[in-house]
Amino acid sequence: MKNTTLAANLQAQNTQLNKRICELETTVAELSALVKHFEELFKLSQHKRFGVSSEKTTLGWEQLSLFSETDSPMPVVAEPETEEITYKRRKQKGKRQEDLSKLPLEVVLHEIPEEQRQCPECGEVMQEFGAETRDEIKIIPAKVIHVQHRQKVYKCGKCAQTSDKTPIVKADMPEPVIKGSAASASAVAFIMTQKHLMHLPFYRLEQDFLRQGVFINRQNMANWSIQVCENWLQPVYDKLREQLLRHDVLHGDETTFQVLHEKGKSAQSKSYMWMYRTSDTSKTPIVIYEYQPDRGGEHPETFLNGWRGYLHTDGYAAYHSINNVTVVGC
Repeated sequence: MKNTTLAANLQAQNTQLNKRICELETTVAELSALVKHFEELFKLSQHKRFGVSSEKTTLGWEQLSLFSETDSPMPVVAEPETEEITYKRRKQKGKRQEDLSKLPLEVVLHEIPEEQRQCPECGEVMQEFGAETRDEIKIIPAKVIHVQHRQKVYKCGKCAQTSDKTPIVKADMPEPVIKGSAASASAVAFIMTQKHLMHLPFYRLEQDFLRQGVFINRQNMANWSIQVCENWLQPVYDKLREQLLRHDVLHGDETTFQVLHEKGKSAQSKSYMWMYRTSDTSKTPIVIYEYQPDRGGEHPETFLNGWRGYLHTDGYAAYHSINNVTVVGC
């Protein structure tokens, strides 16, 4: 009796297990089909976003109708070839006239000679009643001119005949930018602008001058730039630094700077350009750059020697060790 009851229980358990297995298999099949469905949806979405517009999709509705209540396939709705896009933008009316208004104006008149102004119908002289305009820009290339300064010398004719000493007076003449040199202020300004603002190497400037019929050696251009900086620009720099250090609030920072030929250093090594400037609230804004071969903390300490105030900087420790300076985070 007991054996019969045990066998019946085992059979019932096996039946329940088989039923549960069937349910799990059905669930797995449904989940697999659902994953495949979403994979196809994702492929179609990617195709619509990145596929070639003329390329026909191979994903039909029959692949996407897994959960459709009807077995009849539904056609894929064709994506429109064009779309309407509307947006607003600022009108550019008169932009050319606005730009040209900042330039010097040169008017070129085109007139009909008086003897040709007869009316082709009746022969009467035609009267001017208006003008049509056409705007264009004209560029005048830089040119090199030979300027010769002639300083007149005067003497007293009477003293030359009656006295053993003849007074001689010379007319005033401006001093040259560089003594003993053919460089003028305009020439040096042009060379330094092309070199430092337009980043044009001296050898290319030399070639450009040759095309204009004059030879200016690249070494001379380099020497002119150095001498002008030392004799004319250094005093201006010193005065700006003096005015800068009168402010109570300054900003400081440093950035890498590469120098190709520097004594004791390779061309690939880092040098630094230090920058100091006044705050935005200053009525006399000043920005000063100072070149140094390294990032040593002695450089800002030397530049700011004797200054007291608030210095906006980053977290670089060199600024925080300067005496009598309160560092403020930027």
